Amino acid sequence: MTVVEEMHERYGATFETRAGRKVVRDYGRPERTTRAVRNGAGVIEMGYGVVVVEGDDRVEFVDNAVSNRVPDEDGEGVYALLLDPQGRVETDMYVYNAGERLLCFTPPERAEPLVEDWSSKVFIQDVSVRDASADFGVFGVHGSQATEKVASVLHQAGAPEPALSFVRGSLGEAGVTVVAGDGLTGEEGYEIVCAADAAEDVFDILLTMGNGAAPFGYATWDTLTAEAGTPLFDSELSGRLPNVLGVRNAVDFDKGCFVGQEVVSKVENRGRPSQRLVGLLPEELPEAGAAVFAGDASVGEVTRAVESPTLERPIALALVDYDADADSFDVRVDGDDVTAERTSLPFVEGSAVSERLPTYVDRE
Repeated sequence: MTVVEEMHERYGATFETRAGRKVVRDYGRPERTTRAVRNGAGVIEMGYGVVVVEGDDRVEFVDNAVSNRVPDEDGEGVYALLLDPQGRVETDMYVYNAGERLLCFTPPERAEPLVEDWSSKVFIQDVSVRDASADFGVFGVHGSQATEKVASVLHQAGAPEPALSFVRGSLGEAGVTVVAGDGLTGEEGYEIVCAADAAEDVFDILLTMGNGAAPFGYATWDTLTAEAGTPLFDSELSGRLPNVLGVRNAVDFDKGCFVGQEVVSKVENRGRPSQRLVGLLPEELPEAGAAVFAGDASVGEVTRAVESPTLERPIALALVDYDADADSFDVRVDGDDVTAERTSLPFVEGSAVSERLPTYVDRE
């Protein structure tokens, strides 16, 4: 659940439950907040699960489990996937090397199962794994002026770069870690990590001190990430091959063996997964799961659709057959077929480009 619920309430938040965790949906008029973030900066409390891995063998242990190479230097991070033996995504995560420990930021519902799974696989290694989700507050700062916002309140450090690197500093009296974002909203972004008991002070500073920033919730997050063409765990990634999503920043095909590597490497070498993620501009807003047709043939389904305040029209992400090369499709909406023009991703060009933006390598 949120660690600063009373503060959200004072700002007029509406809450919802996602993956068993209470999060802010919006503060009213989320479409207006989307524009505010694009034109300035906004702050969201992120609903991560946090898994801490300690011990001398921590880097090797996690590196053997996930799809990307775990950094061995303090201050560095990586985006990675945990795959099943068939190469399908069980969860995504950010892995940060914080010196004597690794911090794994996961979808909230995946932290406890991950701890159970990894703990059962520790044999002679010097590794301990625990769920520390309640120990931290994590706030995202996103927008075209996010760098200026962070610089205006952060002390004892400058804004970090490149993506997923981090620095340690302070906001007021609170010690914080500031992580450079990977562009998920299509705008500059950072995540501010602090101890849970300092979260109220940190949230207040981010909203009221230095350059201006608006609070926003997950309704705006969904819109921003959709406009940026960013595949997310629940809607696009879960249960699918990473090759299908084109998230090449999540897989190191040259690293040592990890669960599912043989499958994803085979698809990568072939260069033609069964489906690909595309952007659609439907005439009406479909629901997730809506069928996509090319003529009379069903070629895929919508994974996520939103009303885009930036474009002032519906937009949709869809998984379609890899060889479906039509310039437009039909999408089923309330029992009727509506035209959906195919378009390149991202839908909206912002101050940054999502590092998860789908890319594909075609090989004959």
